[in-house]
Formats: sequence, structure tokens, C-alpha cells
Amino acid sequence: MKQDDRELIADCLSGQTQAFGALVERYQDRLYNSLVSVVGSTDEALDVAQDAFVQAFEKLDSFRGDSAFYSWLFRIALNAAVSRHRKKRRATVSIDAARDNTGQEPADTHPQAFPGFALEQTERQLAVRTALAELPEDFRTVLVLKEIEGMKYEQIAETLECPVGTVRSRIHRGRIELRAKLQRMLKDDDI
Repeated sequence: MKQDDRELIADCLSGQTQAFGALVERYQDRLYNSLVSVVGSTDEALDVAQDAFVQAFEKLDSFRGDSAFYSWLFRIALNAAVSRHRKKRRATVSIDAARDNTGQEPADTHPQAFPGFALEQTERQLAVRTALAELPEDFRTVLVLKEIEGMKYEQIAETLECPVGTVRSRIHRGRIELRAKLQRMLKDDDI
């Protein structure tokens, strides 16, 4: 039987530190995948995720349980990413550099499909990742949480510690900016 997060946290706080390992196993892939989209680099996402889990372990006694553990963890990871970003102040990434940094090449899931289709899909996915990486951090973060993580507005607001109206506004403005960037990149009006 699978223990819920609160039971694992309680076990960990009572001295059974291996319970935290179950939380790491449960959320490491999800956190890493979200962070790749937020920070734009697989290496950076790995470092931030590791920092977030260490900080979460150290601060576990401060988890109040008002929100889901993952929301709390993601907030820690987001703060860690922002701190790292401020230290680095990276320049804008080119399309080729974005592919090199993420280490991901979109794959055609339909091998029988027209060969040009796979190339177009790859180009569009790379363009979306690149355009997303170029968005201001506030817009990029809410779009990742909404569109990739599938979070509801209220969950995003709780995670980012801001009003729901701010989340809605950032998502709306982020989508507009993302669309404009993609239209310029792909020179295609049907996006």
C-alpha cells in the first residue's frame, strides 16, 4: 500500500529519514521535467532539483501542510532557480544552443508518417521550447505550470504565492507573447 505524502513526512520527521527517499522517488521526475522547461537546461534543471530536495529535507519541519507537498517543493525549486539565475545572468539562447542545453530532440512518434511531418514537428517543438525560454520568467513559469504541469489557477497561485488574478493575467500575457514569438520564428499565421 502506497503511503500518502503526509504520512511520509511524519515518518521522516520522527526520525525515519528513508521516508524522504520515497518522496524524492515520487516527485523527482516530475520536478526535473518541469524545471527543464523553466530553466531551459537539463544540467541546470538537475542541479536545481537536487538543491530543492536538499533544502526541502532541511526545512521539512516548516512544511505546514496547507498545500500539497509538491506545490511546496516546486516553490523551493523555483526560488533556487531564481537565485541561480540571478548569479549567472545568462544571455539569450539561440535555437541551436537551446537544443544543445536541453539535450532533447523531439522524436516522431508515428514512424509511418510522411517524412516531412517529423521534420516540421521537430522544428515546431524546438521553436516552442526556444520561444518559451525567451519569455520573461514570470510568464514562462506560469505557462509551464498551467500547460505542462496541468495545474489549476488556484494551485499555481498557491505555489507562486500570488493572487489568482495575477496568475490569470500572466498566463494570458504569456500566451500572447509566446504566440508572437512563434509567429516570428515560424513565419506562420496559423499557430
